Amino acid sequence: MTSKAKKKSAPFDAAKYLDSDEAVAEYISEALLTGDIDTITHAIGVAARARGMSEIARQTGLSRESLYKALSGEGHPQFETIALVLQALGLRLRAEPASDTSGERAA
Repeated sequence: MTSKAKKKSAPFDAAKYLDSDEAVAEYISEALLTGDIDTITHAIGVAARARGMSEIARQTGLSRESLYKALSGEGHPQFETIALVLQALGLRLRAEPASDTSGERAA
């Protein structure tokens, strides 16, 4: 009886593909569109890992450990933490009107 070895694939890591400012901005923008806080936080964490968490920690004045925890997608970071990380990533938040297809404001 012959048995074939099962191939294990590495889990997908979006950080490997965030190799430009535009890619990072688009990735986080798509997460923001979901409106899901865990998704948004996780996406910011992935972008921070792509840039190098040690460098983000140095620029923000926060510890790597606290950044990993806060940006895991399961953490609940303070808005200040999010703002500092986005600044370290070279990004800024921008508000624009949300409207549905009828032209009314979203609730």
